[in-house]
Order: sequence, then structure tokens, then C-alpha cells
Amino acid sequence: MKKWCLVFCLLLTGICQAQNNSGKTPNISVLLPLYLDSAFNAGEYKFGNGGIPRYMLPALDFYQGMLLAIDSLNKEKIELSVNFHDTKSLKGGTDSLLTSDALQSSDLLIALFNNRNEIKPVAGFALDNKIPLLSYTFPNDGGVTNNPFLVLINPTLRTHLEAIFKYLQRNHPVQTIYLYKRKGATEDLIRQVLEELNTKTPATRLKIKVIELADNFTSEEATAALDSTRENLVICGSLQDEFAFNLTRTLGAAKSYRQTIIGMPTWEAGRDLSQYAEIMYTTHFQTQRNEKAARAIAAAYQKKMAGRATDMVYKGFEAMYRFGKLLVRYPEAFMQQLSNKSLNLLNDFDIRSVNNPADYLENKKIYFVRKSQGSIKSIKD
Repeated sequence: MKKWCLVFCLLLTGICQAQNNSGKTPNISVLLPLYLDSAFNAGEYKFGNGGIPRYMLPALDFYQGMLLAIDSLNKEKIELSVNFHDTKSLKGGTDSLLTSDALQSSDLLIALFNNRNEIKPVAGFALDNKIPLLSYTFPNDGGVTNNPFLVLINPTLRTHLEAIFKYLQRNHPVQTIYLYKRKGATEDLIRQVLEELNTKTPATRLKIKVIELADNFTSEEATAALDSTRENLVICGSLQDEFAFNLTRTLGAAKSYRQTIIGMPTWEAGRDLSQYAEIMYTTHFQTQRNEKAARAIAAAYQKKMAGRATDMVYKGFEAMYRFGKLLVRYPEAFMQQLSNKSLNLLNDFDIRSVNNPADYLENKKIYFVRKSQGSIKSIKD
């Protein structure tokens, strides 16, 4: 707890510096939902030894990863000025920030949003002031259009579905694909996107068979369409955790059928379904392809915080280290260099315009993770 109290003290100062000496130093403003006002009362930490509320942890871990990156940038003598802002502050939240001078001198904005309604005001500010805005973890465009300064680092659901469709076209062009869904608006959207992609493809169309199940489906209903003589390719077309759990467990228990179940990007952070069947899911973020860098980040975090680094620590480190160095190297051409591979650390980035003219930019890089019995078997593009 003492380690986190030191972090809180740093947060209250609001500014971290990486070798800011003289001349024009790039200025990065980081907007995080830290909820510090809910943790302090007249400067005293409210929760004592009771730990930190869970809703504060993602932004705190992201922040801590950024601090580790700043330490590394200092060692490399990379000059950056970094300002941290609590978007949930009672006195200086998002609305106050956008009407003050606090962000005006920024060369780059990095934001963690946890509500789609937060995106449009900040994106509008970025557009008006021609400042690149990296929305780092929220996979939603917030209804933004005609804004080439908004960059979604975490891809939207549609981008994941496009990647799944291309994967199936490339690897299973003639095999029947079983799309399992339940009733629901998101499930209908998933079906609609896949059917649209199939209609518009210039290549051979996939054979997609839609199976809609009630929430209390039986094993017989789930397996009725499957083929016991060959491997079955199944897509779980729902983001609901309970439906995914029931489907994977049910199909995995049906030993007469062999299947690979392709899940949604939410499977990465949900319960481990690979103990019931072999699964695949899509993600834009992984740490296994550069284990040396991942181990170094984990060790630095362990030394500083006496804990285990979460995915948000790695994301915070990568955000500051990669895009900070990119801003220093290409201050006048930052937006044109977003996919530059020379500074990649843990992940590749494929950042492209969505529509023409651009409504916004989005990271289109997707990895396929295959898991079985709790272990990752492969991570492929």
C-alpha cells in the first residue's frame, strides 16, 4: 500500500518529465480516469489498508506503465514533457480541461475512455486544435465522423469480424462455418457484418450456417447441425460471457464432434474457455512475441511496485515508449508515421483511415490466439 501512496503523490503533481532540457520539447498530455478525488479527503487517503477500489486500477496500471517507459526514455536521453490529467476530477475533469489552457500546447493526446459519450468532445477539441488523439483502450468511435486526428488503437468489433472473415476465407474457403448466436442487438450486428462481408467479397463466398439458440439451449440443440465425420468450425457470435461459456462447455463435452471454436475479442479478458475445447480468439495486443521486452517491463514493475504487471501496465509502457519516440523522431509527420515498424516494441500497428475522407483512423492489426487446456498454442497474424 505504501508503494501506491507514493504513486498517488506523483499523480497529484500532474507532471512527469523525460529529459526536458532546452529548445522545443514535444508535449504529451495523458487523460486518465483516475478518480483521485474519490480516494482522498483533504489530502488523506480514504481507504487506509483496505486496498484500492477496482474501478481505479486500470488507469493506475496504465499510468504506472507510462512511468516505467519515461524511466527508459530518460536513460536513452529522449526529450519529452508529459502531463497527466485526471478526467474524473471534481474540479478539473474533462469539461474543465477542454475549456482551459491545460491542453492547448499539447503535441499529442493519449486518452483512456470508459464511456463512448466521452470520446466526441475530446475528439472535437483535437480536431479544432489539430492535435493527434490516441484513444488507447476503448474499441468504439463514439459516433465521431470527419476527424482525421482521432486514432483508435484498440480496434472496433467490425475490424475483428473483418479479420475473422479473411482468416476463414484464406484457410477454410470451402468448409461450412457454423455461426452460433442468441437473440440480441449485438448478435444481430455480428451476423449482419459477416453476411455483408460475404455478399461483397470478390472471392469465393463462405458457407455460413446461422444457428440461433435460446439461452437455455440443450446439448442436442447445440450439436444438431454438426458433422461427426470432420472438424467443425464454429463462431460464437455473441459478446455475452454466459452464452460463450455455455456454448464452449456444451460443444466441448460432445465428444462425438471435433471442433475449433472461434470467439470474440472479449474472450481474451474473460474466463478461460480453453479448458472445455480448443478455441481461437482475436486480439490487437499480446506480449509473447517479444518476450525479452515483456520480461524487462515485468521485472521493472516488480521492483518498483512489488507486484505483477497487468496488461494495462504493458499497454501504458508501449503507449509512452513507442508513440513518445515516434513524436520525437517525426514531430512534423507524426500522423503519417503511425504504422512505422522501426519503433515497434511488443506489437505491430497497422493504422489506416476509416472511409475516404477519413472519419477517423483505426488500428487494423489483429492477432489470432489459439488456446487449448489453458495454454496458448500459437499466436498468428
